[in-house]
Amino acid sequence: MKRLGPGLILALVAGFAFLYLPILALIAYSFNASRLVTVWGGFSTHWYGALMHNEPLLDAAWLSLRLACVSATLATALGTLAALALARHGRFSGRTLFSGMVLAPLVMPEVITGLSLLLLFVAADIERGFWTVTIAHATFSLGFACIVIQARLVGFDRSLEEAAQDLGATPLITFWTVTLPLIWPAVAAAWMLAFTLSLDDLVIANFTTGPGATTLPMRLYSAVRLGVSPEINAACTLMIGAVAIAVIAASLLLKRERMAGG
Repeated sequence: MKRLGPGLILALVAGFAFLYLPILALIAYSFNASRLVTVWGGFSTHWYGALMHNEPLLDAAWLSLRLACVSATLATALGTLAALALARHGRFSGRTLFSGMVLAPLVMPEVITGLSLLLLFVAADIERGFWTVTIAHATFSLGFACIVIQARLVGFDRSLEEAAQDLGATPLITFWTVTLPLIWPAVAAAWMLAFTLSLDDLVIANFTTGPGATTLPMRLYSAVRLGVSPEINAACTLMIGAVAIAVIAASLLLKRERMAGG
């Protein structure tokens, strides 16, 4: 195995420091006993206790969790159908257009996605709130879910499905009893990825939300505009922990899937 040179190691250390030192500083200052963010007053968990009594933040966190669960489920279900169409039906008519439409939100700037969805909801006279944000998050997460599940389906041994159908199973029964159990790690990883994307989104939610549907990132952004407090640092630390757990779980599931597939 080729060893990394000193210059490359130094570049990697500098890169990781640039990415993670600000996050580590935020986590450290969430345990700051002082009310002043930039003045260290000793170790304390006081702000985590205060956070548990901050009803606006708790309501926003509960809304974000519900929204992320529903939108991730929608995105995963639709992403699974799209991945099946792309992986199972070869080069059908309009395949390139279909693939481009499914994956377009991956490269589309979030401002454009949010603005276009806002115009759609206004034109359709749909009241903005929980469900409009859910639809918006499911829309831009669908492409990510499709890519993860399609990668699993491409390497799938189709002889198992053909054997089930030779024994009389319908395509729907074959999917539920053979295909889905074998690709579930990819489906679960896609769900966790969509959940993380929804939990983290600020831009699209700002365009598509309405009264009474303020998500946690929106609440934190509004609070930061008035000044950073240790309480906000504590909320951000909990959010970082939730996202990190979801990303690690998704990585472990994908690793297990690769090992199972050889």
